[in-house]
Amino acid sequence: MPLTMNREVFITCAVTGSGSTQDRSPHVPRSPKEIADSAIDAAKAGAAVVHCHVRDPESGAPSRRLELYREVTERIREAEVDVVLNLTAGMGGDMVFGSSDNPLPLSQNGTDMVGAAERVAHVAECLPEICTLDCGTMNFAEADYVMTNTPGMLTAMGRMMTELGVKPEIEAFDTGHLWFAKQLVKDGVLEAPALVQLCMGVPWGAPDDLNTFMAMVNNVPDDWTFSAFGLGRNEMAYVAAAVLAGGNVRVGLEDNLMLDKGVLATNAGLVERAVSITENLGARVIGPDEVRANLGLEKRAPVAR
Repeated sequence: MPLTMNREVFITCAVTGSGSTQDRSPHVPRSPKEIADSAIDAAKAGAAVVHCHVRDPESGAPSRRLELYREVTERIREAEVDVVLNLTAGMGGDMVFGSSDNPLPLSQNGTDMVGAAERVAHVAECLPEICTLDCGTMNFAEADYVMTNTPGMLTAMGRMMTELGVKPEIEAFDTGHLWFAKQLVKDGVLEAPALVQLCMGVPWGAPDDLNTFMAMVNNVPDDWTFSAFGLGRNEMAYVAAAVLAGGNVRVGLEDNLMLDKGVLATNAGLVERAVSITENLGARVIGPDEVRANLGLEKRAPVAR
């Protein structure tokens, strides 16, 4: 296939994630203030979009608490720098099984399974411009942990997001997730053109080799917008690969803690590196207003309570 480079690229910064990285780097933000401040710094460095999870301020453990999302949202929206807000909706679908001999009952340590309305409650509360929709079930890194997103659950969550006027960012961890996302659009659950994030190298989804990446890219409909990321040492390689393949870029401490060998990264530092790579390829890094215009986004304040 001919090379179709993207000449106008937006950068997403995934600020903190929900992985067990909180004790591996002092730069991984925990409290709502730390998360918002890091997101604002990333925006100043050139990120047009910030993708936010929340964590327990004391332990750093991932959380779904509404008040934490509300504080992060309000702090970012009150900042002097503009940025598109993207909140995760990936929490609440975690199943941790018992041993291989006794898989049931599910382990209470890590299992977090709730209904569609509860998984989207913070989205309805905060009304970000974008929220994520993990479009499939997957064995996820640890031995007995399954990221669970059934077709029925995804249909229900997708309808809620559409009715709220929040654009879903389809998180595709493998080719089948794109297949189902196209079905959601065909069924009218999600609106076209859709927005996709290609998640490369997350065990045990799509491996981060370029053949698999291009297979993923070639399964994205031509009128959809896609972005991509790779984990760890391959994060910056995927900045270049995504731009060259016609997409947009994601970096951030959710995906990678290092700027260089032996050098811990900050979100702003990772964004600055991504800006440099993108511009050196001959592309222009666009800002939040252009992203909103391109994707049909609406910036809104949190719902009054």
